[in-house]
Amino acid sequence: MDETALRRLLDEVAAGTTTADDAVAHLRRLPFADLGFARVDHHRRLRQGFGEAVYGPGKAPEHCAAVVVELLARSDGPVVLTRADDAQVNACLTVAADGVCHGGPGGSTVVWRAVEATGDGPGPVAVLTAGTADLPVADECCAVLGAHGVTVRRLHDVGVAGLHRLLASLHELEGIRAAIVVAGMEGALASVIGGLVAAPVVAVPTSVGYGAGLQGVTALLAMLSSCASGVTVVGIDNGFGAASAVLRLLVSEPAASGLRAEG
Repeated sequence: MDETALRRLLDEVAAGTTTADDAVAHLRRLPFADLGFARVDHHRRLRQGFGEAVYGPGKAPEHCAAVVVELLARSDGPVVLTRADDAQVNACLTVAADGVCHGGPGGSTVVWRAVEATGDGPGPVAVLTAGTADLPVADECCAVLGAHGVTVRRLHDVGVAGLHRLLASLHELEGIRAAIVVAGMEGALASVIGGLVAAPVVAVPTSVGYGAGLQGVTALLAMLSSCASGVTVVGIDNGFGAASAVLRLLVSEPAASGLRAEG
């Protein structure tokens, strides 16, 4: 449920095409739907501009499928399943076959009803990776942004070990609304981008690196200690969290059409 769907329901009641009883039955499920094992938040898109996502790890495949079906039935916007294993993906695609799967070693992201990116929509947002090993986290990030109609510019393998690779593509950063920097090892790319662009920068430390990388802790601490002012940092390997942070930035801007219905 979002503002557009709520207004449509009220207009239908006013026009007499929907009965008051039917509207009440629909609105009764608006705050959340209690499935017994989960309380599905149908109010989130109305509050935040984008809906609840389904986080795969720890959930039974049939539970993932039931939540996806509930979200699809009660909202008009995109539905996203993140970090899903093969059994969860198969269970969800069995009951909702039109999902698009974006695979990765850390788990797949599946998107239903993605909003089509247009030149008038939100973005562009640059997603940069320091190395190829950071791609699975960047893929999750791009899948979530793409689900909400955000135009994405991807720059991969532009880490500081070969900074000339980034310098050759600086034109790709012109006119961006935000940048997401995905980097492991020492995480230095976030500081570089933070010093080059005026747009908000969200840094994602990854667990890529040798022993002193401490499974992403070194990159996390380096990004938190960045000398580039105003860099925002999310948790290790949290591509979804970075995409959500940027969506919040875009939702709060009047130009972010497609993410918030205007009155």
